[in-house]
Amino acid sequence: MLSITKPAPNRVDIQVSGEIDSDTMDAGLRDLLEKSADVSEGRMLYTLTSIALPTFGAFGVEMQYLPKLFGLLGKFEKCAVVSDAGWVRTAAEVEGRLIPGLEIKSFMPSEHDAAEAWLAA
Repeated sequence: MLSITKPAPNRVDIQVSGEIDSDTMDAGLRDLLEKSADVSEGRMLYTLTSIALPTFGAFGVEMQYLPKLFGLLGKFEKCAVVSDAGWVRTAAEVEGRLIPGLEIKSFMPSEHDAAEAWLAA
């Protein structure tokens, strides 16, 4: 499952669980780009639970969207990553050090309220 919602003008939430195939990835990325179009000084809550690696086709779809996804980086200032997978949280923290202008912090699912508070601060 891949779900994109926009609970506020400067906020986009992404929820991912299970395995993502190429059709799901394509629909999700189109939705993300559409909902992020008018975001500025954005906040993102990225929740990944019971995640499996995307299919090979889903990776291919994501590669096609990379130029547009890189364009989103300047729209967001903070991203909270909530995941039950330690490797996802670690990867998010590393990305946060590599992407200028985007602060990324990771949280365990039990820390969801802390993630929300951090985004709001």
